[in-house]
Amino acid sequence: MDVNDKQTGTTVLVVDDVADSRYALAAVLSRAGHRVVPVATGYEALTELDIRLRKGNVPDVALIDVNLPDMSGFELCRRLKERPRMAGLPVVHCSAGAAVPRDRCQALDEGAEAYLAMPAEPEAIEAAVRAAVRAGRLRADGQALVRRLTLLSEAIVTIQAARSLQELADAAADGTARLTGSPAAVFVLDHDDKLYRGLSRDRTSVALPDEGAHRTVAGLLRRLTRGQSGVQITTVPAPLWPTGFFRPGVQHDARLALTVTQDGKAPVCLAAPTRGLRRAGPEAEALLARLAQATALAAEPLLMYQVERHVALTLQHSFLPQPHRLPELPGLDVVVRYVPASRETEIGGDFYAALRTREGVLAAVGDVVGHSLEAATVMVEIRHALRAYCVDESDPAVLAERLDRMLQHYHPDVTATVCLALIDPDTGRTRIANAGHIPPLIIRDTHSADYAKAGGPLLGLGLPHPPPTELFLEPTDRLLMVTDGLIETRGTDLEVSMEHLRAAASGSLPGPDALCDTLLACFGHEREDDIAMLALQLKN
Repeated sequence: MDVNDKQTGTTVLVVDDVADSRYALAAVLSRAGHRVVPVATGYEALTELDIRLRKGNVPDVALIDVNLPDMSGFELCRRLKERPRMAGLPVVHCSAGAAVPRDRCQALDEGAEAYLAMPAEPEAIEAAVRAAVRAGRLRADGQALVRRLTLLSEAIVTIQAARSLQELADAAADGTARLTGSPAAVFVLDHDDKLYRGLSRDRTSVALPDEGAHRTVAGLLRRLTRGQSGVQITTVPAPLWPTGFFRPGVQHDARLALTVTQDGKAPVCLAAPTRGLRRAGPEAEALLARLAQATALAAEPLLMYQVERHVALTLQHSFLPQPHRLPELPGLDVVVRYVPASRETEIGGDFYAALRTREGVLAAVGDVVGHSLEAATVMVEIRHALRAYCVDESDPAVLAERLDRMLQHYHPDVTATVCLALIDPDTGRTRIANAGHIPPLIIRDTHSADYAKAGGPLLGLGLPHPPPTELFLEPTDRLLMVTDGLIETRGTDLEVSMEHLRAAASGSLPGPDALCDTLLACFGHEREDDIAMLALQLKN
């Protein structure tokens, strides 16, 4: 049982099989303001420590006699140090026998902080206990700091690997929760005032804060970071901080680590309950500030890419005609589809075109290699060049060569693929020039489908292009042209994916619309690249 349990000093586990010695040590330590837990054997000590470990009130130091009836004090010390949750408990050995150097060395080798020869003066006992506790706390603080620095490093690595602002907010929220040991929320307000919110994984999806709560947070971030540089740590009391970000339906004072990106336009906020952060200690706030800086730095390229993607998508949407704006093409039923990539960080250079020429209708589908704003702008140039060239020229092989020269001249480091098909609606005669692209797929009404035998080098390489491949379309035939974003899957050979496309197309319902809808339903989910499709059929 505890002696003097109402005192407020450190707790000392005294292990000594001699009752008088236990009483004397307890008296000395109690007068010095310590709480004392006396036991007689090594087994009793281990049992008592297990009980206290479960309750979360482990002693601050153990004062262990070297000579115990069931095991030596050295053996008890070794067993304690082998237990991960007991390894940090400071140990002071004591012995009423003659102290020999071998015993002192063994005590230190087994992990003890000190060795006391008994009887000893009360001041010496108190000093040994204080020194052991101080050393144990310093060691525990150092180990805790190392753990937190490791957590900080792991969180920063995860944050830097984020591919979108939402991934960034989620990763930063988990990192904040691990650093503070409490629920956490992270907010990033982008250049368009869109708020990205991440919650730590220990926060259930029940009773999430509503849009009003998010507007409140966005307003707080704008006001608190106006004109800010560096990181500021501040508290927002519960009446001003919306309910439920840390725990469903619960109000908390929020401790915020606030910073902004280098351009000062995008606030970043790491938030945790004030009480939880205080329990984590003063070092936690310093590490939280470091994590906030890392989050802001990682957000900058994502924000820039977001702007770049918006510009690229604007280009794509502006220059790729929507289905309802396709020009009237006599004799042909033409259907197009364009689906941007599912991943926010991907910007493609896919395009399609359906143009009237003197010799029929020119259908084109292409893809500029790469994913960037440059790819999107080069796509626009290729499409406009094609429109200009086909005013005077209809031969698809000649057009491919002209596009190749244009790309070499103005963009020597860029390559592109394109497939051009010139169709005469009156006769069905079709001439195809293919520059490194997936060849057109011809779907017959017999539920069969075959790729046109048309190939050639990529645009931008300066290699000669072969003559066009010629074939004839029947009124019931459908011609399909796609970019590889529809079927390309990492780790799967493209030829295998093309065969899957051929099989799916051959089983589709009649008509170009049904064909496109079928293929998008089969292949168009969560793609990593943009998808451009063009399907056509002769009108009866």
